[in-house]
Amino acid sequence: MEESWKKLIEEMQNGSLRAMTRLITRVENREDGWLDAMEAIYRIGGNARVIGITGPPGAGKSTLVDGLTRRLVDSGFDVGIIAVDPSSPFTGGALLGDRLRMGKATGLNGVFVRSMATRGALGGLSQAARDAVKIMDAFGKQIVLVETVGVGQDEVAVVKAADLVLVVCVPGMGDGIQAIKAGVMEIADIFVVNKADLDGADQVVRDIQAMLDLGAGPSTPDVPVVKTSAALGSGMDHLAAVMLERLESRQRDHEWLKRQVKEEIFVLLEKEIARHLRCGWERNGNLDRVVGQVMSGERDPYSFVKEVVEQFAQSCPEIRT
Repeated sequence: MEESWKKLIEEMQNGSLRAMTRLITRVENREDGWLDAMEAIYRIGGNARVIGITGPPGAGKSTLVDGLTRRLVDSGFDVGIIAVDPSSPFTGGALLGDRLRMGKATGLNGVFVRSMATRGALGGLSQAARDAVKIMDAFGKQIVLVETVGVGQDEVAVVKAADLVLVVCVPGMGDGIQAIKAGVMEIADIFVVNKADLDGADQVVRDIQAMLDLGAGPSTPDVPVVKTSAALGSGMDHLAAVMLERLESRQRDHEWLKRQVKEEIFVLLEKEIARHLRCGWERNGNLDRVVGQVMSGERDPYSFVKEVVEQFAQSCPEIRT
């Protein structure tokens, strides 16, 4: 591994926040040697627990993260926060947006906040967030909260990588849970009905419970529905307790852990193979040539992809066996 990576990792292990921040940036930008660095970082960590928090804009997720962070810090945890904000890829607004959204938690001892936007994630936002989690883990963060701004495809992929997923709903958003896209509801380990001091909160709880009952089977895990009002602080202690209890039981689920590792390997492979192909084609101009051929009707995208896959299969013994 290159000396500059070694030095940063060493400094991070000695408690340097600057080194951790620099490592996240360099890995996010896929600088030469990042895979070797992550290999070393992966071996250092392995203790942090990751909680994904998603839900529609305006659900109060940042206030919720702020309240949960304060309770986790009070319980003795070192906490990292990743604020995913792909909505500001050009303005750079995400870089400061997290501090504004998080409130008091950003000033607590032991709390580190990092913004991530699509703009800086050359390997894909989901993988970049996973890498940042690993680096915070190696630094010594015990719990990493990953908050998304909305429920888009990238953000759902991010929180799916977590050990536990909180889906936040609120009353007063039209037809209750309909405000959340299909597919998001299925990833929830805990439903949080935030702003429960508003009219309609009980109806949202009933809607979620009815949806859960509809899809329930003999082996379907129990999914708690917790009411909170993060701005007022009500229900937050209960939510933190449920969250920690669920995290503990999740770590005993060997099959779930196997699925997570398998998913991580495939996501990493997909992103890296695609990134290398794109970089190579941009360097040698092959992609432009093929694009021209497709546009002129000389060939189609499917035959090109088939050709690439066949070439890849020829050089990859893992596929031939």
